[in-house]
Amino acid sequence: MDDVRGFLDACQAFFDTITSVAFWPLFLAISLHVLKLLLRGRAWQNILRASYPGTRVPYWGVFGSYMAGVGVNSIAPARGGDVVKLYLAKRQVKESSYPTLASSLVVETIFDFVVASILFIWAIKMGILPGIPDLPALPAFDWAFVIRHPVIAAFIGCVLIGLAVIGITWASRHVLEFRVKLAQGFAILRDRRAFLTGVVTWQAASWLARGAAVYFFLEAFHIPASVSATVTVLVVQGLSTLLPFTPGGAGTQQAVLVFAFSGTAAASTVLGFSVGMQLVTTAVNVLLGFGAIAIMLRTLRWRQHVMADKELEDATDASDEPDEPPAGEPATQPSRSVLPG
Repeated sequence: MDDVRGFLDACQAFFDTITSVAFWPLFLAISLHVLKLLLRGRAWQNILRASYPGTRVPYWGVFGSYMAGVGVNSIAPARGGDVVKLYLAKRQVKESSYPTLASSLVVETIFDFVVASILFIWAIKMGILPGIPDLPALPAFDWAFVIRHPVIAAFIGCVLIGLAVIGITWASRHVLEFRVKLAQGFAILRDRRAFLTGVVTWQAASWLARGAAVYFFLEAFHIPASVSATVTVLVVQGLSTLLPFTPGGAGTQQAVLVFAFSGTAAASTVLGFSVGMQLVTTAVNVLLGFGAIAIMLRTLRWRQHVMADKELEDATDASDEPDEPPAGEPATQPSRSVLPG
């Protein structure tokens, strides 16, 4: 419960300092955050275009699907919003399939993984992250649980990885169509130029927008803003979501930022900044995400919508099956024309 208590203390620190937040830097930070999302939507659209050449892939439909997933992920743990993202994208791109859409999301994370790895190495060299001996003392459930119970954590991780490997192996060996559709989502990687111009450039711009947003969030909450401080926040944001036990890494993010900024600002100021930035971005994500769901599905009850579509699909499949004759009666044979001898 230490992580929950720490997050609540951080919320209190935020509300204590909310009246001193600078408006214009906050406005710029929010605008840049939205710009980042728009740029990432364009990158995913280009990935899907390469997967489905000749098929119309509407930008606003893709962006709405992406934004809906981001909105749900902001308030739900374990990346539950990705299911919503795939479901809505399948409705926007005709003849698309879930395996292809899912693999396209893997392609979308390649550049992010490279950038995050570089930033992480930089953070280690600068010594701004807590070491292994410091992790159990942090009020963060995600990391503290792994450090305090390494055997249980390793067992759970091995089970999840094993199940994933078994599922993928079975599907790849027994379902040829699944393998073809899965490979289809990686189509853009076969064209290096298309990947660089259609994905890397847009995602690089989104990282710049993300960094600029963090910079102005620091300014808004009166923490000395610099390139070093901005990179520190970006690294902590990435690390706090490695173990998605809480939405957006709430609790873990605050604990690590207090450690990282221990020599730069007071703990209460860092807590106010961290919670303030997380609350604001979460509010924007939820507003845009659920707004996209409401527009695209004309309802916010997306689970009921999914079930209704499934029932309709099952009914359609049943209607396509040939009618069986009643029990005891022979099947009707096709009529044959009798030619005169």
